[in-house]
Amino acid sequence: MHVFLVRHGATEWSVSGRHTGRTDLPLTPQGEAEARHLAPLLHSLAPRIVLSSPLSRARRTAELAGFGECLRLDPDLAEWDYGLYEGRTTLEICRDSPGWDLFRDGAPRGESLEDVARRVRRVLGRLEENGEDALLFAHGHLLRVLVANWLRLPSDSARHFAIETCSLTILGNEHSWPALLALNRKPVDEIPDNNSRSQRSPA
Repeated sequence: MHVFLVRHGATEWSVSGRHTGRTDLPLTPQGEAEARHLAPLLHSLAPRIVLSSPLSRARRTAELAGFGECLRLDPDLAEWDYGLYEGRTTLEICRDSPGWDLFRDGAPRGESLEDVARRVRRVLGRLEENGEDALLFAHGHLLRVLVANWLRLPSDSARHFAIETCSLTILGNEHSWPALLALNRKPVDEIPDNNSRSQRSPA
């Protein structure tokens, strides 16, 4: 079984580095172009299951990549709930809370790391029970926690994985061990990226 992960295309807040949890922002024109450009690569994988976060930026990425008709929404794939830190940059948060670390401290009136980890473990449990290749459209921090849990690492190991917008990450097994087979794969013929900062910003 393989699990194919796609982070949604760029949004205004991903470009500006603002934490985008449950705020339902649309893709930018660049984000829509990224999603369309990824379609041939994703269709070559022939996934049997296609799931998406219910948030529109993930759903729209899936639709533009050509998976709208077979898409199923899974609330457990929604992004981390950042609570009072929604819409703020890490720099802004650290001015008020020096040394703040999302993976250690979570978000006030939002989710903790363990809250998110429980959700991704439910997703992985359902996929493992089914046993078929699956394609997931979701969000930066959620997918990082999912990668760590697939690898049987502590959930806070997610801080070591950076997942770019509209990139493909592949999880599978190597000699019966869970493995990270590809990270941030993109089509060879890259489209122009007018906002490279958006690639590794939160959510």
